[in-house]
Amino acid sequence: MEISGEKKMEMLRSMILSRRFSEKLTELCKIEGKIPGMVILSTGQEAVGSGVCAALAPRDVIITNHRSHNHLLAKGADPNLLMAEIYCKKTGYNKGKSGTLHIAVPEINAPCTTTVVGGGIPIAVGRAFAQQYRGEDAVTVCFFGDGAADEGSFHESLNLAALWQLPVVFVCENNVYAGAQRFEEHTRSKSIADRGAGYGMPGFVVDGNNAASVFNAAREARQLALSGGGPTLIEYRTYRCRGHGEQDPQHYQPKDEIAAWMEKCPIPRLSGDMIAEGILTQDQLGRLEDEIRDSVEAAVGFAESSPYPEPEDALEDVFA
Repeated sequence: MEISGEKKMEMLRSMILSRRFSEKLTELCKIEGKIPGMVILSTGQEAVGSGVCAALAPRDVIITNHRSHNHLLAKGADPNLLMAEIYCKKTGYNKGKSGTLHIAVPEINAPCTTTVVGGGIPIAVGRAFAQQYRGEDAVTVCFFGDGAADEGSFHESLNLAALWQLPVVFVCENNVYAGAQRFEEHTRSKSIADRGAGYGMPGFVVDGNNAASVFNAAREARQLALSGGGPTLIEYRTYRCRGHGEQDPQHYQPKDEIAAWMEKCPIPRLSGDMIAEGILTQDQLGRLEDEIRDSVEAAVGFAESSPYPEPEDALEDVFA
């Protein structure tokens, strides 16, 4: 299906933003005491979040996991507020109470980030049930990794979603590693997408480093869900070019494997296609890069100049 030049530009911009945002966090993590907590990035797999979110409407919901920055930025999160939250500052999306791993951005219909492996999948099913019950013209997308597909919550959730024909799209980012375990070390299945058939839903394997392919698969799954056709399981094959977190030295990842996947980087693949199609020029790409680098630096400046929460703020925004 044809993708407009405007939509390709949207995907390219959010991929570059996600990459530069992550690269800045990699730099900041090397400075002792700069970023609180564990930072987990999606360097190399940005086409998944950017391509999927480009296929969604603002009213659609995303439920994401610990590798959430790309998803949130692609859905429309403000880099300033996101960076401030990562710094645990009062001006962040969650007033500094979530930090980098549990960010919620209701303003863009991203109500939940969970680091519990597989924890977001049943939440997405619940949200899709609410959409169906209320007759909303919207879908829920759930992002999770290949490791989460071996959790019991994955199987229970897919069964219920298929049984009730819920408007949910299950997006598995198969990035080869679950923690330090390779895909073939934690499952005998050759494909996670094949599991969809066991629950009576379509399952597809898609090149997760090809933004256009990512977008088309997500668009098709969304249309199926909106038409009452129920859920879809999409397995996007991609690669995690950093460690599980920035504290991970990646000793278990072969250097030639990382290099080979970097050759398949989704950003130059899309920008190269756009230049070849006449949608983009090299000068425009350079200006876009400069604009995004400036916005990331501005986000860091905003976060660093923002105050930390006061101790008494811990008693606000809580349910008793």
